[in-house]
Amino acid sequence: MSFDHACMARALELARKGRYSTHPNPRVGCVIARDGQVVGEGWHVRAGEPHAEVHALRQAGAQARGATAYVTLEPCSHHGRTPPCADALVAAGVARVVVAMQDPNPQVAGNGLARLVQAGIEVSSGVLEAEARTLNAGFIKRMEQGLPFVRVKLAMSLDGRTAMASGESQWITGPAARAAVQRLRASASVVLSGADTVLADHARLTVRPDELGLDAELTALAATRPPLRVLIDGRLRVPLDVPFFQAGATLVATCAAAMARERYLDAGHELLAVPGSSGHVDLHKLLAELAGRGANEVLVEAGPRLAGAFAREGLVDEYQLFVAPKFLGSSARPLLDLPLARMAEAQALKIVEIRAVGDDWRIIALPQGE
Repeated sequence: MSFDHACMARALELARKGRYSTHPNPRVGCVIARDGQVVGEGWHVRAGEPHAEVHALRQAGAQARGATAYVTLEPCSHHGRTPPCADALVAAGVARVVVAMQDPNPQVAGNGLARLVQAGIEVSSGVLEAEARTLNAGFIKRMEQGLPFVRVKLAMSLDGRTAMASGESQWITGPAARAAVQRLRASASVVLSGADTVLADHARLTVRPDELGLDAELTALAATRPPLRVLIDGRLRVPLDVPFFQAGATLVATCAAAMARERYLDAGHELLAVPGSSGHVDLHKLLAELAGRGANEVLVEAGPRLAGAFAREGLVDEYQLFVAPKFLGSSARPLLDLPLARMAEAQALKIVEIRAVGDDWRIIALPQGE
């Protein structure tokens, strides 16, 4: 591995530390090296605080002059909640900047790199770009398409069942898989479910810091930025005294009349009217609304009907399936409500990872063509 690649790999490692806290900003890491030695490191911790480049420059101090900065995302060039990082790199006197990818944010989109070039700094782009894009897939999709990255989490038995016919489903998978799901929740901007799941499972869909299995620093950061919990309840069937509502403020997406709005507001929740038909919320419009609120990643934890609706409408970017080594039987509930009549209608997936998680297995799969 070349020195450039090694430094960028380290910058990506630093950026991943922001997985649970940078929302709605992207996850960014920075390494500053001089004469073959790393002299500064930094990562973006949370929105409104200094960016990765600033932390790394502070650590490098005077050694930044004439050095190379490795950044996982193009340095910003605009004044937001913090000053432009491109200007900070120019002021520090770095001689070269290597970035993994251009920023898809229209406010930046090449302007940061142009600012560096204008200042006489050598610029290289595209080092470990695929890894950088994967890390910020949600931010990129929101900037480019106005939609969040949708990850559907499903827990099933080896025979593809998610619950007994009675609705009983706790627990299909073991503690290690449940901890992995907690980390998925903590890294998401939004955790979304439907009325059926909330009613049948008494689900709260909160992040439980003591079950994350992270170090103390990341656990503390995750606890300070809980995801927005969203309930799709087209007909307002879920009473306000269920555990989901008792666990904290939520956003309820519904097609029902707005006359119930005050009742939800009084209980500390927000009611969002979303167009739909036959009591079913338009999922694409809901996702666009969530993206408009800064949501990069949406984690869907729902039953077969709602998960199937996301699949049917082509709104899923990634499936994470947790498979338990047990059979629930032919009368148990299926994974997805996805009625197909012919083999030609089958939805093809590309499996990108299969890994043991405790006694269970996790399969990460992408809709074919993604």
